[in-house]
Amino acid sequence: MSTDKVSVHGSWASRWVFIFAATGSAVGLGSIWKFPYMVGVYGGGAFVLMFLACIALIGIPVMLAETLIGRRARQSPANALKVLAIEAGHSPKWSWGAFAGMITALLILSFYSVVGGWSLDYIIDMGRGDFQGVTADQVGAYFGNVISNPWRLTLWHTIFMLLSAFVIAKGVVAGLERSLRIMMPLLFVMILVLLGYSMTTGHFMEGVHFMFDFHPEKVLDGLLPAMGHAFFSLSVGVGSIMIYGAYMPKNASLSGTVVGVALLDTFVSLVAGLALFPIVFAAGLNPSEGPGLMFVSLPFAFGNVAFGQLMGVVFFVLVAVAAWSSAISLLEPMVAYLVERTKVSRAWVTFWLAFTCWFVGLGTVFSFNIWKEAKFFVNEGGMFHLYQWGAKSGLDFFGVIDFFTSRIMLPLGGLCFVLFAGWVMGREAVRDELSIRNPALFALSLFLMRYVAPIGILVVFAAQLWK
Repeated sequence: MSTDKVSVHGSWASRWVFIFAATGSAVGLGSIWKFPYMVGVYGGGAFVLMFLACIALIGIPVMLAETLIGRRARQSPANALKVLAIEAGHSPKWSWGAFAGMITALLILSFYSVVGGWSLDYIIDMGRGDFQGVTADQVGAYFGNVISNPWRLTLWHTIFMLLSAFVIAKGVVAGLERSLRIMMPLLFVMILVLLGYSMTTGHFMEGVHFMFDFHPEKVLDGLLPAMGHAFFSLSVGVGSIMIYGAYMPKNASLSGTVVGVALLDTFVSLVAGLALFPIVFAAGLNPSEGPGLMFVSLPFAFGNVAFGQLMGVVFFVLVAVAAWSSAISLLEPMVAYLVERTKVSRAWVTFWLAFTCWFVGLGTVFSFNIWKEAKFFVNEGGMFHLYQWGAKSGLDFFGVIDFFTSRIMLPLGGLCFVLFAGWVMGREAVRDELSIRNPALFALSLFLMRYVAPIGILVVFAAQLWK
């Protein structure tokens, strides 16, 4: 197969732009919000160790698989799998796995935009000083008031979606590349500013010990959550990394670049924890707060420490930029696919896809207020109901979308991509794309893609469903 194909959408100017793009896709709410609270919940250093091991054994092989497929075909994920499968003498139906991944990305974007909108809202609230000197109960009530107002949530959801669509509509070079050249350095600067500030709180070493002190008895508690988060953290399984790989220069080292992205994403996750836990300790809060850490515990902490108002604004700008960079990577795969298939202009394709995601996202908005009594998959008194209003158990609309995408579709998408690269493309095609000169390193890469990562994904998938 010819390996000098060019994407119709354009290409990154350099390897570093791909690193910025892929890191922007990977560094999102998972790195800055989810990772720190999972460290708190699952035992500090034991969870961090398991997370790092799972990044190496599962995350990197899947990211490598996605990137090499994208660069080999220079097309959107569904078309890439179809073309490469036919050229390798296999069924073009492999493309359905990628198509499902792209649908998953849009579903994730529908609720990601809502949470991203919260971060935009909190930038204004923090800047006004709404959290200065408040009590923990007052912050909790404040967040409750925010999510109970459907008009307020819809406004910020709309603004966030428009920001994401604007970047995508401008194209690869004028939109994606130009914005990421600004967003990613800004993200790194802000997180380092927060880290520097946390060192002045007097509780920095307390945060270090909390994150890295190792307790062997907690290893098993954090193993499965670490595997799941390592998979989620690198933004694999939906085709985002694959489409970014399609824009990657041929002369760039694929394996070295992917490892670099994984290291940067892990670095941001670790620094986020080191920056946030000392602030939490300084305010006398529980670091194991859980999902409420970002919108309840941290606003209270920033409202009750020195220079907290300014640092709070920096933090929520950081969260918004991270969410924005991830959101555009969720929209790009399907935009690229429809542009290839329909020849409709990128701007119109982006508008209609963004509108669709926005519309579905209203279900998430209403899950916190006017639809909060609507429950799906209810199991009460030994009776199962697909839907029931006012049930005490079950999932709301947001919970259904989150469960379906993160627990089912993401692992299956990653499994599809890593099996395709490891078994369908063919050994020589993978060797040519990876350009790994050392036979032992190539054999290790192929072994991880063929055996270790698929088994790890299946374990995560089975455990999530069982839970």
